[in-house]
Amino acid sequence: MSQIQLMSESLANKIAAGEVVEKTMNVVKELVENSIDAKSTEIKIELQDSGVKEIRVSDNGIGMDREDATLAFSRHATSKLFDIEDLFNIESLGFRGEALPSIASVSHVVLKTSNKNIGTIVEIDGGKIENVSSSDLQEGTTITVSNLFYNTPVRLKYLKNLYTELSGIVEYVDKMALSYPEIKFYLSNNDKVLLETDGSGDLRKVIYQIYGGEVAKKMVEISSSNDDYSLSGYISYPEVYRSNRNAITTLVNNRVIKNNELNKLIVEAYHTYIPKDKFPVIVLNISVDPILIDINIHPTKMDIKFSKMAELKELIQETIQRRLKQLLLIPKASVRTSSSVSTAEKPLAKAFYKEDIEVEEEIPYEEVQLDLTEVQEEASSYGEAEETPKIKKMVPKGIVHMTYIVAENEDGMFIIDQHAAAERINYEKYLKAMSQEQKEVISPLVPISIDLPPNEYLIVKEHFDLLNELGIEVEEFGSHTLIIRTHPTWFQEGYEKASLQKILEIIASKEEFSKEKFIEKTAITLACRMSIKAHDYINLEEMEYLLDTLRKCKNPFTCPHGRPTIITYTKYDLEKMFKRAMD
Repeated sequence: MSQIQLMSESLANKIAAGEVVEKTMNVVKELVENSIDAKSTEIKIELQDSGVKEIRVSDNGIGMDREDATLAFSRHATSKLFDIEDLFNIESLGFRGEALPSIASVSHVVLKTSNKNIGTIVEIDGGKIENVSSSDLQEGTTITVSNLFYNTPVRLKYLKNLYTELSGIVEYVDKMALSYPEIKFYLSNNDKVLLETDGSGDLRKVIYQIYGGEVAKKMVEISSSNDDYSLSGYISYPEVYRSNRNAITTLVNNRVIKNNELNKLIVEAYHTYIPKDKFPVIVLNISVDPILIDINIHPTKMDIKFSKMAELKELIQETIQRRLKQLLLIPKASVRTSSSVSTAEKPLAKAFYKEDIEVEEEIPYEEVQLDLTEVQEEASSYGEAEETPKIKKMVPKGIVHMTYIVAENEDGMFIIDQHAAAERINYEKYLKAMSQEQKEVISPLVPISIDLPPNEYLIVKEHFDLLNELGIEVEEFGSHTLIIRTHPTWFQEGYEKASLQKILEIIASKEEFSKEKFIEKTAITLACRMSIKAHDYINLEEMEYLLDTLRKCKNPFTCPHGRPTIITYTKYDLEKMFKRAMD
């Protein structure tokens, strides 16, 4: 007897369900996508017990006739793909023909649908059609899925707790509402409304309904394109960020996707604008010819492959960075009462607390100060302005806690973190110096000798060419000693060896090495080590020098770690606080 046999359709559907339906969110996703493909303008999602007990999705779409209503639960039955060519030009959200039979095989399903000409009710239990009858002619479709995984208890066991299941559904529906602002979305759980949009097509309004007014006010629109891709959407000011990536919504032709490479690219565009391990709020829709992408790489259709990824990367980074540079990024200081601090304000408030600031490891040499005695012309190279300074001239008036400079101009009062400001100045100075082809070097009277552990010594040897590019002439001396004959002129006087040690440490680190990352990390590290610190004393003349130099930076608003350098109280804010101006 043959060992190979065709499996039954019921068994095949249950296997497919293991790929397509892992949690309640997957059921909601597949049903909502079908509703959108049916040209619905209103979609209502009603849950009982986070969808474990019941999921009901209703829409006002084109509906189905009786034949289609029953055929829809057959495996690989679809209205969206007919031949191999269609697979390379997918414009619908669903296309596999696996979702409905997979869902029906592990639950009780009732489908009620009408195309205005005929109404049909189909009842299915465990993948088997139990009854087909007539219904009213209200156009649209309602699918009720109850007792999910009742006949596959091993899968039911692996469902998360109700809160986790509900959280996944809310996150998905939120992203679909952002993807289709022209569709009315309604979501409830146990009769409690969780989301309700108006379908007006105003994306900013949907952002407001999901994230609240404080975030919506700090979102700015972006739009750009190249020969292959078009971008549109909203990005947040750097002061608005989250501690996870959930607020990054990436869409491709309005399809919600999860692509780690794209998310990483977006976060990198905010480099030095937001703190490390924090993430902006983003709604980014990428429009592209379907022939340039492949969405058929996973049953959930939430991952994607791009044919021209390099062009897309360049477009995204240039668009976000150009928009950020156009903004005045000085956070306004908020006046808070002890009784209430809104959720939207908390990340901004926390950004100024010491426990949330990245702590740099201690080094065995003395902290050093920025040399504030250099002439102004030379100092302006710390952060050459692209055109004119982005901040008006500020006049320092004093300092608080030996850390925060208080300054003013006609627009209001400014508070500047002296260390963060000096870090930004030095970072741009070092980054520019290391990026120049022609390096200015100096030969110390006594060559600098540095000993390294044997393993680090071998790694550094591989990158002598890079050190030479930076103007650092290196010679081997013994089995693990280096002799430095020349070094760049921008090294802090008196701390040349310390600077070299930090550069060699970065080269010898176990991180994946690239020249660009090395230069960036070196600039950040040296800027932090070689800048004035909190509690270092500077006088009014030095404060003025620091503020004038900060104004000339390309990005004077944050330090290289993404912390703010400056916050402001406008003149109106001050008058309002002192009741000189009334609302």
